[in-house]
Amino acid sequence: MNTNFLKHIADRQKELEAVPSNQIIANWALTLLHLIYPERMPVQKLDVAELQDAFAQQKVELLTILNATKSCSGNNEEIAIRFFDHLPVLYAQLNTDIAAILLGDPAAQSEFEIIRCYPGFLAIALYRIAHQLYKAQVPLIPRILTEYAHSVTGIDIHPGAVIGEYLYIDHGTGLVIGETTIIGDHVKLYQGVTLGALSVEKLMANTKRHPTIGNHVIIYSGATILGGDTVIGNDCIIGGNVWLTKSVPAGSTVYHQSVIKITETKKTIH
Repeated sequence: MNTNFLKHIADRQKELEAVPSNQIIANWALTLLHLIYPERMPVQKLDVAELQDAFAQQKVELLTILNATKSCSGNNEEIAIRFFDHLPVLYAQLNTDIAAILLGDPAAQSEFEIIRCYPGFLAIALYRIAHQLYKAQVPLIPRILTEYAHSVTGIDIHPGAVIGEYLYIDHGTGLVIGETTIIGDHVKLYQGVTLGALSVEKLMANTKRHPTIGNHVIIYSGATILGGDTVIGNDCIIGGNVWLTKSVPAGSTVYHQSVIKITETKKTIH
């Protein structure tokens, strides 16, 4: 094999930081979810002292991961402490998401089912963990967590998106929520929805390029809403397969009108 090619690969390896594998980082977040929601794992009854120790171990593991990502800005120990201090708030937010799914999905039978089975809840949970680290300006790790969720659920939520409480994702496969998206409370999103940018040019970095979605909005499957200046007002219903690049006033219903023709083919009787 070409020696220059091999040398180039070897040089790249020397430059790499000792960042833990994506699976190790994902496993840390999944273990944290198992502690918060014991429904996600086999029966394991921990008392308060044991839970205290388990969360302390998770904090140590987070600090280890942060220290391995040497490009982190700020004090990693403070970041880990603030993250775990915020955990009760994150837990409360996730409980609103569970409540939204239970109330909104007629197929949902229990909170246990949602916590254990629903890909929408898993994607939201990993997003909310990632978003807290993203706000602390932790590089790489938040994206690893949301891309792990993307790989196992088909739901792509950038950790930079700002999402309110009571988010309900139904099915979710093919759902995309871009980096600068803002979503209010009590929003329902169905499969194949794209909340994206009008342009993917690099010069658009660090600008508001994804839409803002108000409170109590429903966006049905296949809808595409693009642009940082696009605002969907409160209490709107966006129908399936709609393509939007302009704002919609509160209380509006937007739908794609298609013409469907059904021609009956008469069978010849022999």
